[in-house]
Amino acid sequence: MAEGRFVAYYRVSTARQGRSGLGLEAQQAAVRGHLNGGTWSLVAEVIEVESGKRADRPKLAEALRLCRLHRATLMIAKLDRLARNVAFVSALMEAGVDFVAVDFPQANRLTVHILAAVAEHEAKAISDRTKAALAAAKARGVKLGGDRGHMPTIAPRGYAASLAVRQGKAADRAANLLPVIAEIRSAGATSLQAVADALNARGIPTARGGVWGPTQIRRIEAQT
Repeated sequence: MAEGRFVAYYRVSTARQGRSGLGLEAQQAAVRGHLNGGTWSLVAEVIEVESGKRADRPKLAEALRLCRLHRATLMIAKLDRLARNVAFVSALMEAGVDFVAVDFPQANRLTVHILAAVAEHEAKAISDRTKAALAAAKARGVKLGGDRGHMPTIAPRGYAASLAVRQGKAADRAANLLPVIAEIRSAGATSLQAVADALNARGIPTARGGVWGPTQIRRIEAQT
């Protein structure tokens, strides 16, 4: 049974994660299941919409700050929610905050360092193999980078592909934000402006790095 104070940290980055069971709702359910019973208090729940490869996660920094402020333990649903590089894990260790991973409660600082080192090695190996394959293809005479000799013919295809990519990114972004917006709605925000203010207060930027307004919220919710 859980004992003490906790700050839950959730990270979501792609719609694929939601479909595979690593989305926000699944993480929240895992944390609540772990906290079922015992004497505990959930001080805060912090949501990060970010890439796992980046180390500068402002919401994680906020979660660590809250842990230090309340002398709480950082709780995550999945161990890979923390990081995938050794440097970031080292910085986390230096923060002086205890943590618990619901899917690996026996994990300690040593095991996290080892797992992060393995993940970093695997990522580098994949990158090296990709570069080697491209170099080998180029050596065989394969032209890389597309056909630049028929631009009038292939340009429309490029525009269509670019549009599809942008639309895909927008859909992924909406899939990440909708659970957050639903949480804000359930907390009592009824107007578009109230939802926008809540997102701005949480430090979640728009796709272009700006602040939220009613129009953006309407567009996101229209994708449900």
